Amino acid sequence: MRIILLFIVFITFAVAGFGQNEEDPVVWSHEVNKLAENDYELIFKGKIADGWHIFSQFTDENGSLPSEFTFLKSGEDYELVGTTRESETTTEYSDIFEVDETFFLNDAVFTQRIKLLNTAVSQIDVELFYQVCKEVCIPKEHTFRISLSGGNIVIEEAILDDKDLALSSALKLNLKNKERLKGNNSASLNKGSGLWMIFGLGFLGGLIALLTPCVFPMIPLTVSYFTKHSKKKSAGIFQASLYGFYIILIYFLLSLPFHLFDSVDPQILNTIATNIWLNIAFFVVFVFFAFSFFGYYELTLPSSWSTKMDSASSKVGGGLGIFFMALTLAIVSFSCTGPILGGLLGSTTLAEGDVAYNLSAGMLGFGVALALPFALFAMFPAWLNTLPKSGGWMNTVKVFLGFLELALAFKFLSNADLVGNWGLFKREIFLGIWILLFVLLVLYLFGVIRFPHEGPKQKLSKTRIGVGILTAAFTIYLVLGVFNITSLKLLSGFPPPDFYSVVEKENNCPLGLNCFKDFEEGLAYAKKENKPILLDFTGWACVNCRKMEENVWSEPDIYEILNEDYVLISLYIDDRKLLPENERFDYKFESGRVKNIESIGEKWGTFQTLNFGAASQPYYVLLSPDLEVLNSSIQNADSETYRNWLQLGLKNFEELTKGELTSALP
Repeated sequence: MRIILLFIVFITFAVAGFGQNEEDPVVWSHEVNKLAENDYELIFKGKIADGWHIFSQFTDENGSLPSEFTFLKSGEDYELVGTTRESETTTEYSDIFEVDETFFLNDAVFTQRIKLLNTAVSQIDVELFYQVCKEVCIPKEHTFRISLSGGNIVIEEAILDDKDLALSSALKLNLKNKERLKGNNSASLNKGSGLWMIFGLGFLGGLIALLTPCVFPMIPLTVSYFTKHSKKKSAGIFQASLYGFYIILIYFLLSLPFHLFDSVDPQILNTIATNIWLNIAFFVVFVFFAFSFFGYYELTLPSSWSTKMDSASSKVGGGLGIFFMALTLAIVSFSCTGPILGGLLGSTTLAEGDVAYNLSAGMLGFGVALALPFALFAMFPAWLNTLPKSGGWMNTVKVFLGFLELALAFKFLSNADLVGNWGLFKREIFLGIWILLFVLLVLYLFGVIRFPHEGPKQKLSKTRIGVGILTAAFTIYLVLGVFNITSLKLLSGFPPPDFYSVVEKENNCPLGLNCFKDFEEGLAYAKKENKPILLDFTGWACVNCRKMEENVWSEPDIYEILNEDYVLISLYIDDRKLLPENERFDYKFESGRVKNIESIGEKWGTFQTLNFGAASQPYYVLLSPDLEVLNSSIQNADSETYRNWLQLGLKNFEELTKGELTSALP
């Protein structure tokens, strides 16, 4: 029997191998296991050709397209039990997208458990959208038609009406020289520096946390404990260093659930930039954090936790006892570190890259900064005499952080407003709120206003006056930006775009450029003027899109090229505004899957994926009016790279009109 089974397995894999080719690099199959009367386990298997790979459901959304299952009639005929589990994956850093991508090699296995709600159902359909890559990436779809009883499959073809067919046809472009999109000219800003920037942000947060009343007084007490209770100086240094190491470990471990648990989907955090309700939730949380820093209430973990940890450290002793001491510090200091860690989490959701890795880097930086003084002062105990005494200045630090938390909170509320097209927080209103917050902060730093938890009024220190002057200068900088007396490049990506204004602008385009927000209108204008097209896939809440517009597009020579030589078509992928009733339609993919296109963002998101196999923003493409690809696509880039990219596109367009199109730069 065992030999027969091995033979069947061999034949199965051999047939799968012969069934693969360069046009169809993945051969799919499925199995059904009946677990109970109405419970089934669905197993989807993909045999991947050598050299090719497909992406996990949970790969970073800023990179290549993740695999996505759609269980048709789920919630109606049956319900999903748990999440779709995956077989072993590989994770590697992508130089093109500057993120860690997670993918399958050779084999991909997905498992989903279901429970029937309608016992008469004997067949279900599951759609899989995925991207398969080698030197190039190809978006693919596959429909699994599954018989739960083992009977014949009945196929029901979706029928589109004439309107759906016409609008679907208009979505697909007849691109020429499409292979040029995958050239090697793609560029990104700050290659390899994303995680280091997040680490630095976490380190800065840790340094700030050291100055709070929950942590600062603990430094001399803890260091003195280790140095005085050790017979040798070297032993005291070792114990203090171990204490610091455990602090780093504890904060790093807080990020691990985002990597380890299948039930935690990092995509939920990655979608924060475009999800209205998550943005509102973050706004509420950050306001709550801010008022805790203002002293109106205190955030604390249950006191029993710290009591138990402290008791454990006394009973256990040794290295394990030191670990419990570090854990006690983390619990006791939560009222000060919690809001800072919340700000760190919020910052990682706005940063480019995988949220889990960003959060780990940030937590690691936070822990290192928090732990460093304990080891350093143990090595050099004389430095303890140089520490300033605890006092009211630590409350000043907390209030300062509270204002920063409020400023960040309004960034998330602004995101919700932009994506929802509410028109409530235009650029001037957003900056006005920030100006008000920082004016209040200046008044606080100069002692004009006070908060409940502060003691008797004392003479202002030179440091506090200095910080007050710097904050006043920053406030003036914001005021000048509101009146366009100076640019706000230092804040690129945080305020709403300049055209999202209470003042009526000449147009609704970045930097006042003439742009189109409908592809067909822009294409018609390009044909009329015989100009090449800059196709700009962007988003209302896309921070990197704003950075490109305000830091790169604003360069005088680049602005001139965009304004004079190209037709700019900006398509907003996260626009939730509904299309007019007569422009909504159903799009049928080759697999038979039907997608309802109801919003502007859904239309242009499908348009981007369908024609260019990409899903991230910003994403730029150069086209001729006849839809000839003029250069490789590009995403984030520095000014010089972007300028050269635009100029090469112009050169290729000029030569195209003469009949000789030069190739893209290698």
